[in-house]
Amino acid sequence: MLAVWPLVMLLLFRRLPADRALIWSVLGGYMVLPPAIAFNLPVVPDITKDSLPGLVALAIVLFVLKDRLSFWPESWLGRGLIVLFVLSPFGTVLTNPEPVPIGPGMLQGMRLYDSVAAVTNQMIEILPLFLARRYLGTPEGMRAILVALVAAGLAYSLPMMIEARLSPQLNVWIYGYFQHDFFQTIRNGGFRPVVFMPHGLWVAFFALMAFAAALVFLRLGPVAARPRQFATVLYLGVMLALCKSMGVLIDAAVLLPLILFAPRRWQVYVAFVLALVVITYPALRGLHLLPLDEVTNFARGFSADRAGSFQFRLNNEEALLVHAAEKPWFGWGGYGRNLLYDPLTGARLSIADGAWIITLGLYGWAGYVAQFGLLVLPLLLLGREVWRGAGPASPWVAGVALIFAANLIDLLPNGTLVPFTWLLAGAILGQAELLSRQRALRRQRDIATHWQAGQGRTVI
Repeated sequence: MLAVWPLVMLLLFRRLPADRALIWSVLGGYMVLPPAIAFNLPVVPDITKDSLPGLVALAIVLFVLKDRLSFWPESWLGRGLIVLFVLSPFGTVLTNPEPVPIGPGMLQGMRLYDSVAAVTNQMIEILPLFLARRYLGTPEGMRAILVALVAAGLAYSLPMMIEARLSPQLNVWIYGYFQHDFFQTIRNGGFRPVVFMPHGLWVAFFALMAFAAALVFLRLGPVAARPRQFATVLYLGVMLALCKSMGVLIDAAVLLPLILFAPRRWQVYVAFVLALVVITYPALRGLHLLPLDEVTNFARGFSADRAGSFQFRLNNEEALLVHAAEKPWFGWGGYGRNLLYDPLTGARLSIADGAWIITLGLYGWAGYVAQFGLLVLPLLLLGREVWRGAGPASPWVAGVALIFAANLIDLLPNGTLVPFTWLLAGAILGQAELLSRQRALRRQRDIATHWQAGQGRTVI
């Protein structure tokens, strides 16, 4: 499947407009390609379902479509974050040459080769951002994203129902292996669907995105289509419940009134605030300014098991934060050096679940600011443009902004940072830059109009 997918993408780009071909290349690969497996090629980084669509799409854009692609955002902050994101692994390698003792063994030190591989991986990881910025940064592109999410959710519902009833087996039946811990799929007397994604939580958030996209169409669709759209929302809501994830159900309960009733401007502002929460989250955790005890008590009201699981995550994060503070600037690097081990036996004592603590442990504050700065920057720029009078954002843009903000919040407890996340970031970044250019053009026209009026000329 990994070898065939480039041919599928080439067919998509030949049959569809570039924006829709890009969406389905990334989203389709995320849905159907085998997880947790890679082509281990010499010299170049491993080719996985996460890296393959971006690399192939870049090749198609440059050599088949013969189009130009800019790798520099218009803001200097964005450019600085990209440089930091790509080059920070060099700092990680230079500050981690020593091996780390774990019980009777050792974790190897970082080598120069590791920095070259990490830099290459960083560049490949953000390719969907640049591609989406080029092709999806318009209201039409945002609508195409929402259409694709609804269609993808409906298509995925059948394998999800099969696995919810029979247990997660599709990856075993089709690809011959199970991609995670089967025990974690058992929940409330049934099963979480996993299909071809890394974990049931990834499927749950995918279902949440499809449900939220359907809500956007329910609000904006013509009256004649409302019954069909309402049925779609109910059906995708049932699929969301089948995922048996309390976190996404809470997210859905928050998103539903925002998408259906909040003004578009306020939808963008909410996404802006959530972006600020995400980028400052490690500092707030370190200063103990978050009401985590209250959240644990709230979870205990639903389930003692869920409250215990949440508290276990918090305890892990606290221990990993202390460990990360020993190398705050560039982190500990790879090979499991960012985790905690028993000093006598070498057994691993910690689990890093959230994308934020994984990044902070691997690459330190430099890596965290670079990665999460690039992720939140599009929402901050979009909120700034709406605040400065660019007008209320398109309803399609506001809907995508809320879905993307929910994905960022989900990166705090989970590692659901996938190529489609970067695709959403790039689309919003392109839209924010477009609004900025339009605002600057209006300002220039206003200045020209006032100047000509001052010269006593009639302006038509």
